[in-house]
Amino acid sequence: MANNIIPECSANTSPDSMYKTLAESGCLVIHDIAEPDTIAKVRDELAETMASAPVEEDDPTSFYAGKTRRAVALIHRSPTALELMMDARIEKLCDKHLLENCDRYHLNVTAAVDVGPGARDQILHREEDLFPYFTLPRPNLILATMWALSDFTVENGGTQLVPGSHRWEAGRVAEPSEVARAAMPAGSVLVWLGGTLHGAGANTTIDNWRYGMILTYALSWLRQEENQNLSMTLEEAFSLPEAVQSRMGFSMDYEGGLGFYDPSVILKGGK
Repeated sequence: MANNIIPECSANTSPDSMYKTLAESGCLVIHDIAEPDTIAKVRDELAETMASAPVEEDDPTSFYAGKTRRAVALIHRSPTALELMMDARIEKLCDKHLLENCDRYHLNVTAAVDVGPGARDQILHREEDLFPYFTLPRPNLILATMWALSDFTVENGGTQLVPGSHRWEAGRVAEPSEVARAAMPAGSVLVWLGGTLHGAGANTTIDNWRYGMILTYALSWLRQEENQNLSMTLEEAFSLPEAVQSRMGFSMDYEGGLGFYDPSVILKGGK
């Protein structure tokens, strides 16, 4: 397999085969994992939020590229995003990647990203750069997904990835020839490991926006990048199924007791 090729598979591929490819390359595109109606529902549920999101101006030194709309707190804003967050096939990949280092994992980030014409390449980075206390290559800390809410192309900002970079030692810089760009139709999902270099791609089109939804997962004993406790009301959180509450981070770590609380204070107004 060429170093700058992002492997692809169908949604019917076995999770074991998916993860074998993912572990080797550090990234994988899964085709036809979400039905067109599902993608349409996410877009509809986020339409008002994204319409009011400002198109950020570009600062060449900024981590985030400009000419892009962004929104977070997606589980609060989109019931269908919640369904995709709990997709059984993605959970099986998370199980294989994360459970060797934790008893459970939780949702780390939710973000809708609409990349507009003229946007530049984002700075290449790793999801696990949040935790610099581990030396490269780090243990398995994060698994990330990008759901295609529109077609991704090389020209309209398809995500940059550096296959194999999850195994690199500190200090190695990606050469241009090592950077691949994800091209995938709406309804696909791009999965990458937390140690894989990546970034939003440049949009060189005139009028073609590239729309995707990021959902990432992290070990339960790591602090979530997006504070899910503040991304929805407590009433909303505790109305969700227990499995969803756990994935959102509203439960304690089974072994160490991390995140304990008194439910009576929250649910009954106790003292």
